[in-house]
Amino acid sequence: MPITPASVAGLPGGLLEAARVLQPRTVALRRELHRAPELGLHLPRTRDAVLRALDGLPLRIRTGGSCTSVTAVLDGDRPGPTVLLRGDMDALPLPEDSGLDFASGTDGVMHACGHDAHTAMLASAARLLADRRDRIAGRVVFMFQPGEEGFHGARHMIDEGVLDEDPELAYALHITSTVPTGQLHHRPGPIMAAADVLRVRVTGRGGHASAPQDACDPVPAAAAMVGGLQTLLTRRVGPQESAVLTVSRIEAGTTDNVIPETAELTGTLRTLSQPVRTLLHRAVTEHCRHTALAYGCTAEVEIVPGYPVTRNDDRATAGLVRVAEKVLGRGACVAMPDPLMGSEDFSYVLDRVPGSLAFLGARPPSVDPALAPPNHSNRVVFDEAAFPAGVAVYAGLALAATG
Repeated sequence: MPITPASVAGLPGGLLEAARVLQPRTVALRRELHRAPELGLHLPRTRDAVLRALDGLPLRIRTGGSCTSVTAVLDGDRPGPTVLLRGDMDALPLPEDSGLDFASGTDGVMHACGHDAHTAMLASAARLLADRRDRIAGRVVFMFQPGEEGFHGARHMIDEGVLDEDPELAYALHITSTVPTGQLHHRPGPIMAAADVLRVRVTGRGGHASAPQDACDPVPAAAAMVGGLQTLLTRRVGPQESAVLTVSRIEAGTTDNVIPETAELTGTLRTLSQPVRTLLHRAVTEHCRHTALAYGCTAEVEIVPGYPVTRNDDRATAGLVRVAEKVLGRGACVAMPDPLMGSEDFSYVLDRVPGSLAFLGARPPSVDPALAPPNHSNRVVFDEAAFPAGVAVYAGLALAATG
């Protein structure tokens, strides 16, 4: 069932206050995870910390096989619909330089995107809701997911049955360091982009740098591709659409006086609709191959599909806003005018279940907005005072959807 004005009006009071009572637990779990970050699909220490945090709660818990996921189900007192809440758990391969006294103890790995906070908020939301089982008609699925940072963890969990409870709604909150603490930024429709990886290998014929006429230099061909790709976007994609193509790596040669045989390009292609994504896959491949031929070279082009577009359901987003305004206050909700061109694998869930992802602000008040390190920076710091808002909104969504 959708979240309606009537179901929101029936929410119990005091959710934010209850989340504040749980704040010591939330912060303790977040800091435990922050000190010991893990990468990818296999996060045994993180999984075990989550299981300890959920211990003693009336939950049906299942752990993953292909990844160290945790699926916890809270059954209400009466039959009814199912709502899913997601929190991702994995870190990033960055050396931490935040200066926090609970900074990462693992060299080259840190929680730079706030997944430690997502996990801690979701665990506290499970505890808050477990104390209110009598108000739940249906069930709540808590999806603790590894492998969001490029490892398709949500897809692994779907394959292993996280949606087997047939949720009718699905929600996720993503903390951000560039939005004031406690604000919730939301948007119906596309909120984050599909992201695909472009790899091109240009092959010519090597030779001596003093005699380029006797070789077939792949470097000019690769350079021409880069400029041509930017023109291609403006000529193949209408101005009302959004697409970003960034070539982030070019590699060729080993020394100054040798023309190499090959040159390689790597980049990313980001789009907000499947038709544009499909068109650009074809057009980029043709452009690179034909440009190489014009220079007497050949090109092998590979476009590796990444996460789909993260598309929020209109009604589910309206329900999220109603809940957040009731729980946090009307001024806390801010409509986003445009999507972000980053990507999120909660998109796999939203492809199957109506739902919504929103951004929860956690910029420390002492940080100049113009200088705030963004998510994925090794100096990023999140304001822990934002956590009760996330816990309370998670709980409010579950209660409004199942109450």
